[in-house]
Amino acid sequence: MLAVDKETFENEVLKSETPVLVDFWSEGCEPCKALMPDIEALETQYGETIKFVKLDTTKARRLAIKERVLGLPTIAIYKNGEKSDEVTKENATKENVEKMIQKYI
Repeated sequence: MLAVDKETFENEVLKSETPVLVDFWSEGCEPCKALMPDIEALETQYGETIKFVKLDTTKARRLAIKERVLGLPTIAIYKNGEKSDEVTKENATKENVEKMIQKYI
């Protein structure tokens, strides 16, 4: 999974021609780290049609605030430069993320 930061977020996510799944996470977030293998498994399954990236919010706090990430983990889908959908906190399960992905493929 491609790691993005405040310098690369715009090019990799907002300017992408394909839908992008962004995993907003942080090193101190245990649920984020527990969910990451599931997100990586979904990338193996859907990586041909949706781009997968992850953003460590501790290194890009202002960007996370600008993108209205209010809790972690947050998994969001961006399409045409806009956040189209997201699941957050306890709703961020592999099943819910997969349902969200299926709307965009």
